[in-house]
Formats: sequence, structure tokens, C-alpha cells
Amino acid sequence: ATQPSGDLTAVSTTSTDATSSREETLEGALETVLRCVGEDPRRAGLLKTPQRFARAMEFLTSGYTTSLEEIVNGAIFEEDHHEMVIVRDIDVFSLCEHHMLPFYGKVHIAYVPRGKIIGLSKFARIVELFARRLQVQERLTSQIADALERLLAPEGVGVITECGHMCMAMRGVEKQGSTTISSAMRGSLKSDADLRREFFFSACSRK
Repeated sequence: ATQPSGDLTAVSTTSTDATSSREETLEGALETVLRCVGEDPRRAGLLKTPQRFARAMEFLTSGYTTSLEEIVNGAIFEEDHHEMVIVRDIDVFSLCEHHMLPFYGKVHIAYVPRGKIIGLSKFARIVELFARRLQVQERLTSQIADALERLLAPEGVGVITECGHMCMAMRGVEKQGSTTISSAMRGSLKSDADLRREFFFSACSRK
């Protein structure tokens, strides 16, 4: 997916009008869908559903209108630390682009700094930035790794995602409980098997 512009002024000055227009379009689209499946969008239980749906979609796809620079907000610090840092079990929720059904699970991130570290809360923010788009798990995993590599130029970066997909549980093969694991390794976490093994063990071991 195309990286949103880093121009924060453009994002803030156009957001109100653009959001209103998108929400109106989404409301009309859902009314059409409701009629197509045999429902009446004017009945009491569905009367405000198009509005709720539009607001929900704005939230769930807000990653398209937010920049990486905006969420990091300068929280990168000089630090002479060269050992691996692991942040595990970051919650992730996204929409599969194939059926627009949710997939959700955990993200584990590791990096080996090269003179720069990032505020710990920013890992979750970066995950949210890319998860709040229509996604596939493999691309989501790579985008998180690439973003950290771009921001920090570290010695190495690793990202592991473990997700359940509702498109497998609710339709198609209807297999509840299955988990998909994806990984993206950069730098020393790709070239050093021992370092990569340490990350996988720390991230995926369960108490």
C-alpha cells in the first residue's frame, strides 16, 4: 500500500470535509448492501446502522490518513545500546482485504539498536497505523518491519505476527481455532540464525 503523505498540515486541514464526504458515501453504500441481502434499511433496528457503519469504517481504515512521522512525533532517542530489545504480545486487529472480515492476534517485535531507540508505546502505534487499513497478514508484517528499519536504521529488525482469520472461521473451510504465523526479518535478525532463534523463542514461548 502507498505510504500516506508525511505532510501533517495537509492531513489536519482537509480531514473534516473529507471525512464527512466519505461517511456519506459509506452510508449510501451500506444502504444498497442491506437492500441487496433482503433487508429494509428503514426498519427501526437498522435505521442508524449506515451511520454507525460509516463511523466504524472511518476508524478501522484511519491508517490511510495518518503518517508514520505523525504517530512517532519525535520519540526517537540517542542511546548507546546494542543488545536486542523485544516487545511481545501487542494486540492487533485488522480487516482482510479479500473478504473485509476481521483478522486479529498478536504482534511481536525485536530490534537491535544502532545508536537510536524509540519510545516503547510507539511500537503499538506503528502496528495500529498499518493494521487500520485493508490488509493481508504477510504485508502487514513486512510494513511494520520496514517502518522500524526506516525510522531507526538499526542493526536488525524482526516482526512476528500470530493471527486468527474470520474468513477461515466463518466461511469457506470454517476452521475455528487455526492460527497463521508470519515473520519479517531484516539485517542481523535475518543473517544471524542464533539471534533469530532467540527472538522466536522469546516471542512464541508460552508460560
